[in-house]
Amino acid sequence: MNRVKKLVGGILAITLCVSVSAQTKLPPGWQSSYVKITPKGELAYYPDKQGNTIPDFSRVGYHHGDKSIPEYPVTKTVYPVEKGDSRQRIQDAIDEVSRMQPDKDGHRGTVLLKRGVYHVHGTIHINASGVILTGEGDNVNETRLLAIGKQRFSLIEVSGNGRMEEVSGTRVKITDAFVPVGTHTFQVSSAANFKVGDRIIVYRPGTENWIHDIKMDQIVERQGTRQWTAREYNLSFEREIVKVEGNRIYIDNPVVMQMEEKYGGGEVFKYTFDGRISEVGVTNMCLESEFEHYEDNEHGWIGVQFDKVENCWARNLTCRYFGYSAVSCERNAKNVTVTDCRCLETKSLITGGLRYSFNNWGQQNLFMNCQSTEGRHDYVTGARVCGPNVFYNCTASQTYADIGPHHRWAVGTLYDNVITDGEINVQDRGKMGSGHGWAGVTQVLWNCRVKRAAVQSPWTSGYNYNFGMKGEKYPGVFIDRPDGVWEGQNEKNVFPRSLYIAQLMARHKNMDLRILTK
Repeated sequence: MNRVKKLVGGILAITLCVSVSAQTKLPPGWQSSYVKITPKGELAYYPDKQGNTIPDFSRVGYHHGDKSIPEYPVTKTVYPVEKGDSRQRIQDAIDEVSRMQPDKDGHRGTVLLKRGVYHVHGTIHINASGVILTGEGDNVNETRLLAIGKQRFSLIEVSGNGRMEEVSGTRVKITDAFVPVGTHTFQVSSAANFKVGDRIIVYRPGTENWIHDIKMDQIVERQGTRQWTAREYNLSFEREIVKVEGNRIYIDNPVVMQMEEKYGGGEVFKYTFDGRISEVGVTNMCLESEFEHYEDNEHGWIGVQFDKVENCWARNLTCRYFGYSAVSCERNAKNVTVTDCRCLETKSLITGGLRYSFNNWGQQNLFMNCQSTEGRHDYVTGARVCGPNVFYNCTASQTYADIGPHHRWAVGTLYDNVITDGEINVQDRGKMGSGHGWAGVTQVLWNCRVKRAAVQSPWTSGYNYNFGMKGEKYPGVFIDRPDGVWEGQNEKNVFPRSLYIAQLMARHKNMDLRILTK
């Protein structure tokens, strides 16, 4: 509880400072018709005619935002090799700590890389829970890891093993004819075998009639175009049961995509993921890559890569000259916090598939207080990404493309106070790429600042939203698609300033949200 109070108290202090300084000469605040702070200081949600509400995005990142990232004493200290490759020395220290027994919090040990330059040829692997790799600072004259060699590789890879497994005999049908976005509850055919604390998959099947109704079997053909097929769009949302009442199940994180009987409804089943690791952090370092020229495609590719993990973090990293991204969360990365990280001066071709500065394929991940320069898709999600996920208080400059869901139906992302000198787009990308099609649904932009933005909603199965954006609205690449929900464009005084912060505060007791509107 003390960690929770510390986390929320720190957020509140920051919010108060921003609010007081920013509101001295501003007009009365503007609030959305979908979510607002009431006179009683409560965060209220207002459903549309189908019952959909804006989801609660606050249960993302390390331990769903209910614990602060921990600090532990140093277990093992490493110094750079005077001449040659330091990779094996670092790997040996990590492997030694990985063999230690974890404490009650799951921590095995902390490896400290002392100040200096570490030449690293190949990937440093962290494959055990409870290992922290930290340096003495992220400036070039502090702890600096330099990726060397003429091939693409991740400098640091944090990854467990195995895969998600369905628990046999646990699958049941969701019996509600329609489950709206934003809800935390639904009826199932039988909840007899479920209990509080069970980890479940909320499964939304892909069906041929759904693909047809969103017109993704009708993408205009060009060389390499692939029409969407139903079997590729079975979506698995990881959740935990918080209450069971009869055959009604309550889940920790909200539904972020409509489930409708006419499109196959939904199902629930228990799962295991025994090889997934947790409580791993990478912090306080400068990560760089050698390169030969501005468009060099054969050198260090990713600063830190997470996969098959949960409750992990990357913090206070300066990443320079990589070809693809500073931090990339892959498909099985869950509840990762990436905070106070920078992706600077990317070096690779300026073309498709490259320069994804902060990249997310996982779910319930938080990217916060990050900075990017010279990227293409600076804050981006991939295909069939199952939210919620959040990009909060991030900036991008000298950008070569757009921010947002990139292709093939990402679900449930909040872009909150994202500032760019380029674009944020949520749209049908149609024949672009190899048939990118609808980039996503339940994509929410909140109080962002852009050069321009296109926000469209798909033909069916939900909406995309843009609240309080400062910048130009444009219709998108294909102008005959349905418009998204737009409110408060170019309003000067959007309340709450941050939807994510307001939602996080609302989950904790004795937090009067009226403080955000004063």
